[in-house]
Amino acid sequence: MLNKQIELTNEQTSPLFRIMWLYNADEPTRRQFENNICAFHIGNGLILSVAHNLKTEAKILKSIEGSLFSDSILPFLNPEQILLFNRCYSVDATTNKRYLNTTNQNDIQLIGAALQQLNFDTRWLTLSEKNTCRPHLIVQFKSDQFYNDPQLTSFFNPTTYFHEQVLNRHTFLLEVELVEAFYQEDIALYRIINTEQKIIDRLPAIEIDFSILNDAQKNYYCLQSSPGGSLGRLLNKAQIEGYLDHHATFADRFGGDFTFEGMRYLIQGYFRFGSSGAPYVVYDSNSGDFKVNAIQSEACPIQLSISNNKEGNFQYVNALATPLSIIQSKLLYYISLHESSKK
Repeated sequence: MLNKQIELTNEQTSPLFRIMWLYNADEPTRRQFENNICAFHIGNGLILSVAHNLKTEAKILKSIEGSLFSDSILPFLNPEQILLFNRCYSVDATTNKRYLNTTNQNDIQLIGAALQQLNFDTRWLTLSEKNTCRPHLIVQFKSDQFYNDPQLTSFFNPTTYFHEQVLNRHTFLLEVELVEAFYQEDIALYRIINTEQKIIDRLPAIEIDFSILNDAQKNYYCLQSSPGGSLGRLLNKAQIEGYLDHHATFADRFGGDFTFEGMRYLIQGYFRFGSSGAPYVVYDSNSGDFKVNAIQSEACPIQLSISNNKEGNFQYVNALATPLSIIQSKLLYYISLHESSKK
């Protein structure tokens, strides 16, 4: 089992990746990354992550299509705000886009306040629908070869590959699109698009175990980003402590608040903030492989009394994970549909 554990953390064999939204993905000198979330590959280019980040707001736009800028923003600003936006968003006649060209924090705060005042929808879901920015799977290696394969590496170009010298990593970008978001369960299913099938076939994947595990389960782990940052991977022991019929409200100014509902595991074990979307894996002794059983959804606050005062004394000592069994039929439908489309 040890070798399989190590494989889960190795860049050449791990199914764990990140999804980020890219502004100006096809313009390397202007490309910017936002909305970082854990994700994992379940095979055939299908990627699982959480859904709640789709409805969080970007607050500020790093770039915007010229027509959207002129039709949906400028007409609704006061004269002072018009001057601000025209000064801070430069226009490029070649791309017909406006690009944010200020780092002044006061300007940025004023722009964000104006967009909020206009009720301009900056949720990541909407920004991808309007092609303001697009989600991509981030695949990184220490060497400049995609899985040490020159043939696969040749499929990439300057818009889909670059060297991050500061990080000492070589980054490859695979575009993804949302297949369906299961907001109640806090799970999102994506698929890789506009990518050679050979590249998709090479990505490590993990099989799903749809069973509901008991709280005496051994060999249960969380596979997440390493504690120091986005690079690296950590596989740590996790313990199912209990079960919830969960109900919590998630605020959404534009689509209306929605609820997280349904069965959850209460998990004890290290998890880092920013680990949403990480898989919980269980070792299957029959197959000799790890399988994914649940997905990290939320931190679980437990309020403790300190000096006889509970106000504000939230201690995050547990996590909530969604068993994949609660969307089993839907996942199996998409897996089957995706396999049929390849034939």
